[in-house]
Amino acid sequence: SPAGMVLSVLVILLLSVLYEAVKMGKAVLLRRALLALPRSLSQEALTEPEEGGTDPAQGRGFPIFFTRWFRYHVGQTLFHVVQVVLGYMVMLAVMSYNAWIFLGAIAGSTLGYFM
Repeated sequence: SPAGMVLSVLVILLLSVLYEAVKMGKAVLLRRALLALPRSLSQEALTEPEEGGTDPAQGRGFPIFFTRWFRYHVGQTLFHVVQVVLGYMVMLAVMSYNAWIFLGAIAGSTLGYFM
């Protein structure tokens, strides 16, 4: 029905916008993870804790930058899984070879990138 087709196109448009938002979120997390690394990877920078650091993992021999970097890496991994799932869902919709669905995916991707 026409109403079902409009709803399908809107859902694909929103999935495409969400895909672009997740892609951007993953890039932001990558930037934060890189900023969490110390500027110098000398032995002293890796073994000495930062001043004022109260990370509970420090007592176990992990430098504080590693625990922060690890948290960001876990976040990036979760974002990647969501991005792959959304990408495959949009791809499967496009593979229905329906021109309206295809245009909805393109419009959503364009809108998501613009936002």
